[in-house]
Amino acid sequence: MQLVAFGVNHQTAPLAVRERIAFNTEGLPLALRDLCGHEPVREAAILSTCNRTEIYCSTPEPAKAIRWLAAYHKLKETTLEPYVYTLPRERAVKHAFRVASGLESMVLGEPQILGQMKDAVRSAEAAGTLGLVLHKLFQQTFSVAKEVRSTTQIGEASVSLASAAVRVAERIYPSISQQTVLFVGGGEMIDLASTHFGAQRPRGMTFANRTLERAQDLARRFGGNARSFNDLPEFIAGQDIVVTCTASQLPIIGKGMIESALKARRHRPMLIIDLAVPRDVEAEVAALDDVFLYTVDDLGKVIQEGRDQRQAAVGEAEAIIDAGVHEFMHWLGTREAVPTIRALRDQAERSRRHEVERALRRLARGEAPEQVLEGLSRSLTNKLLHPPTHALHDAKEADREQLVKLLERVYLTRGRE
Repeated sequence: MQLVAFGVNHQTAPLAVRERIAFNTEGLPLALRDLCGHEPVREAAILSTCNRTEIYCSTPEPAKAIRWLAAYHKLKETTLEPYVYTLPRERAVKHAFRVASGLESMVLGEPQILGQMKDAVRSAEAAGTLGLVLHKLFQQTFSVAKEVRSTTQIGEASVSLASAAVRVAERIYPSISQQTVLFVGGGEMIDLASTHFGAQRPRGMTFANRTLERAQDLARRFGGNARSFNDLPEFIAGQDIVVTCTASQLPIIGKGMIESALKARRHRPMLIIDLAVPRDVEAEVAALDDVFLYTVDDLGKVIQEGRDQRQAAVGEAEAIIDAGVHEFMHWLGTREAVPTIRALRDQAERSRRHEVERALRRLARGEAPEQVLEGLSRSLTNKLLHPPTHALHDAKEADREQLVKLLERVYLTRGRE
């Protein structure tokens, strides 16, 4: 089995591709069981965020796992192939450490990815697809990420997607305090966006979610109003800024809905910030006059501010990550040697039992114990040394020198100490 990580992210694939292979949280256990149940995959975990979909797994045939990803989302393999990266063994380990530490994020050093990775691990545990190797990998990943974040300045001056959304709004409107803001969804990103916009004291804040109770909870916390998700077409016209991030697999805000809203607004401008992957807003909305539509990729230009300060900490973070990779690969190497070690011990145990039984028979016949013990030790020595001496005799000239050095290291080093 080979440890491998593969997937797409904001650096290798456009949003239009990323949203087609995104997994929602509720569907992860089913997808994981399907992957491990129908493909030669022993362990697997899926990390799916607005910026990446990655699969960490243990498999002898990574290509089949990649084909599964395309087929699961009803895509042609050729459609996905140009955007997918495949990272085997040590590169997979280093990538996991970099992702959790925020070095691979659109926002360098952003902290949310660590929590998202922990959620991915919990989903794999629930699905029963997190085995010994991946369990060890992610425990080491979280340990390395914690050290990076606590001992370097990688997260200093970090600009989040939520704060970038506020900056965009400030460029379009003279004052957010004079605008009304609608938040659609109820997850962590909406919570964070509500905090940032709420700090600007907008004229009104409205929350809409499929679960009205969640919308009411947010409204109480931020001093806003809660509305039914189903009534969205009726009240969206009254919103100057719309921030949406749901887990819907299909757009929930269409071109027709916004056209009607603009007529009711008499074409006063509307800012829509779509933080969801897959997107919540139909792409055609961007073509409408008086609408400013921003996606997570559009916000990428805004969040570069403050990057230079965090970039100085990357070198320190890389050193911590490299040390963690070395430690994990050493552990993995010992795990891979376990079958060989077990086979050697089993063979030695069979030889031991055979010689002990032979010695007991000799004692039962009345032979002198000293002679029996001498014969036992001589036979065991011959049996244990026969394989290496036989290998030396049969080795080709080109291989003999290397084999001699190996046997000296195994059998003679301890004796010289």
